[in-house]
Amino acid sequence: MIYYVLFTMHQIIYFLKNHQTIALISFIVLALFLFKVAELLLKSIFSKFLKPETTSYFESFFKVCKKPLYITLILTAIWYGLSLSLSKYAFWSVVTKLVKSSVLLIWIVTGLKVIKGFSERILKRWTASGRLGTDVGFLIKNIGYALVVIVGIFILMGIWNLNLSPFLASAGIAGIALALAAKETLANFFGGISIFLDKSYKVGDYIILDSGERGEVVDIGIRSTRIRTRDDVMITIPNSIMANSKIINESAPEPRFRLRIPIGVSYNSDLEEVEKVLLEVVSSVGNVVKYPEPRVRFREFGDSSINLELLCWVDDPRNKGPVIHRLIKLIHKKFGEKGIVIPFPQRDIHISRS
Repeated sequence: MIYYVLFTMHQIIYFLKNHQTIALISFIVLALFLFKVAELLLKSIFSKFLKPETTSYFESFFKVCKKPLYITLILTAIWYGLSLSLSKYAFWSVVTKLVKSSVLLIWIVTGLKVIKGFSERILKRWTASGRLGTDVGFLIKNIGYALVVIVGIFILMGIWNLNLSPFLASAGIAGIALALAAKETLANFFGGISIFLDKSYKVGDYIILDSGERGEVVDIGIRSTRIRTRDDVMITIPNSIMANSKIINESAPEPRFRLRIPIGVSYNSDLEEVEKVLLEVVSSVGNVVKYPEPRVRFREFGDSSINLELLCWVDDPRNKGPVIHRLIKLIHKKFGEKGIVIPFPQRDIHISRS
């Protein structure tokens, strides 16, 4: 059986060698058939084992790469079919280089399209979630374009047997000069990348800097991070400094923010009633979350009062000031209605006439 199979294959190969046109068509049909089988197989695997979102990325990738793959297979089949009879001629090496160059150019263009499609989808999601500034997203996309073109040029030069040493030396010298001239810019750029990778903060977060400024992150750019304070003052800080500073992120890991309101009540107060009144007040104020539940904690016996803290959580750090404002007004009002005294410091002075 094996003998007959091998004999048949030998006969087919011998026939194709003597009929170049049929051989060429056969190679093209076989290449397209194998590509179609591989496409259906991969789609089946992706739909079965990957998430729908990931599958959509692969479908988009195949949609962009499908036409270039067909062209590459057809060119390869034509080249191989013609090589059976033309490879002995001197000009065939030039034809081979032209075919390789054509395929390379096709895939350079395809690579640029793939980067454009994927970057638009991924960077749009990242910038919408605040994980990345818009200008940083465009910069990363342009770096991807540049890498594809540069790698393609070097491969093309290799195909035509051009000496790469002078170009590599020039690129090295230019790189050193660029690094020295743009030292601070590069430090800020890589600082922005480290901020993005560490996820220490994102656009929309409320942060406190080493110097004490507190504000909302409005943009993470290529060179700097911009913060808007509660006084509507814009602070611009280089990313290299932000990447090496201690930063308190009030919006992470949860967007809610804890409030601590210290209060002192008279020693004659009914502490159970004090706790009940405070919890009723805080439950009536908007922007206070129900979970974790607000609570009252008595802390110490002070000189003139029993000191306690009202603990509650607001839904967003930006609501910290307005909620404290409303709570203090309502607590003062309710304490007055219930006869709960907030004492002030007192001193007894004894005068001796000796």
